Amino acid sequence: MAPPPARRPRRRAIRRARSSLLVGSRDRSAEDWWWDRLAPSGSEYHLMQADSMLLVLPGLGPSRARAHRRASRRAQRPPPSGSVAAAKPRPRPRPEPAPAPEQGPDAGWGDRIPLEVLVEIFGLLVAADGPMPFLGRAARVCRRWHEAASQPALWHTVTLSPPLAGRAVKGNVKAEKKLLASLEWLMPNRFSQLQRLTLIHWKSQVHPVLKLVSESCPRLTFLKLSDCHAVTADTLVMLAKACGQLHSLNLQHSMVESTAVVSFLEEAGSRMRKLWLTYSSQTTAILGALLSSCCPHLQVLEVSTSINHNNTPLQLPIEALQKGCPQLQVLRLLNLTWLPKPSGRGVALGPGFPSLEELCLASSTCNFVSNEVLGRLLHGSPNLRLLDLRGCTRITPAGLHDLPCPELEQLHLGLYGVSDRLTLVKEGSSLLTQKWYHTLRELDLSGQGFSEKDLEQALAAFSGTPSGSHPALCSLNLRATRVTPNTVSTVVSSCPSLLYLNLESCRCLPRGLKRAYRGVEEVQWCLEQLLTSHASPS
Repeated sequence: MAPPPARRPRRRAIRRARSSLLVGSRDRSAEDWWWDRLAPSGSEYHLMQADSMLLVLPGLGPSRARAHRRASRRAQRPPPSGSVAAAKPRPRPRPEPAPAPEQGPDAGWGDRIPLEVLVEIFGLLVAADGPMPFLGRAARVCRRWHEAASQPALWHTVTLSPPLAGRAVKGNVKAEKKLLASLEWLMPNRFSQLQRLTLIHWKSQVHPVLKLVSESCPRLTFLKLSDCHAVTADTLVMLAKACGQLHSLNLQHSMVESTAVVSFLEEAGSRMRKLWLTYSSQTTAILGALLSSCCPHLQVLEVSTSINHNNTPLQLPIEALQKGCPQLQVLRLLNLTWLPKPSGRGVALGPGFPSLEELCLASSTCNFVSNEVLGRLLHGSPNLRLLDLRGCTRITPAGLHDLPCPELEQLHLGLYGVSDRLTLVKEGSSLLTQKWYHTLRELDLSGQGFSEKDLEQALAAFSGTPSGSHPALCSLNLRATRVTPNTVSTVVSSCPSLLYLNLESCRCLPRGLKRAYRGVEEVQWCLEQLLTSHASPS
């Protein structure tokens, strides 16, 4: 017998209440299980939810968000099944709740990250992009970020340049004074652990800035003055005395008196490791100090000038430099008309540079470096890795083959802007590749006059490696040479690590392929085109 119609709505209501209760308990238990799994109760871990991440932070007190979520779910629980009645219960008067204390807005997860973690994150960004402008902007986010961005350990490398550089003289002076006023506070409060400082386009306030550096930056190790004026001897000597760890000085493209540099080297020469200079009429006095063993531990020496600047030849005695700087590892004489002093008959060779790893004599003008001069420079340098002789037209493959440098990795012999009347060597390139095919990573033969057959023999050395090993060549510059398609395809097939290939202005190659190729995909595309063009006539 069917139940009366009045009882059917009551039973349906009971079933709906039971089903909603079961679903709610099942969902709540699953979520609570995950929360307890990530941060068990009593473990002093705090869970924080952001837009795209979940943070588990230790020792930050109870989880207010979690307690609030549970309280809200308890308030939304349906009544038990036994309390369902046909008639509505009478409403009971409830006492008015006490007013809750006002709470400020939640500062967010960024303010709750430990200070050590923030400093570590900021350090990674500073290492990649430098401290400015990131640290200045991060300090404005909140108090915690301001505290992290204010750590002196993050301000270890700084570049300072007036914002109005390149405008009128009065504007430059005003901008420098304004920046100097800011540095009076920044130096003692932010730059106490400064290690590397670069000043660019300072015309009148170099002395006050370096005075602040000498007073607040005792850990300074590197100083670069680019396009700076009014650098006096007193300024550099003061800096050398105050910064006992300063060992690198870059004065390229700055107006500095030679007496100031010599006084600095006399004060700090015993700890100098790196020195960069721009060649001028005053450079001779500085080089004279180096030849007199003023900097016996110098490792890097670079003297350069602008590309189109015509100056008098630089006379530098090789043997005296080897005695004055015996620990030299890098020697760069760039864009100079270097006129080495002749050794004379019966004069013994110097001690050489036993630790030399890089020699750069690249020039865009007339160069007097010959095989004899190169032999005097490198006769005692078995650890040489990089040899840059671009523009040195008097160097021959036979002279390079006689060098005692068995582990050469980079060889640059490119000729750029050479007159057509100059007679170039047409044979001997195979002597270079046969000597260094197993170690060469970069080879530049741009503009050389080697014949097609000679280049074929030279580049064939890279395909004669033992089975199971590949050449280390990753950069090959054959611009404006007589290389043939067969030679290019052979060397590309033999060197799977090749990432750069320059075939510009190569007369023997088909049109459309005379360009530079960068990356494995472009180099392999060039190989496919060469193989296709070679097979099409047959």
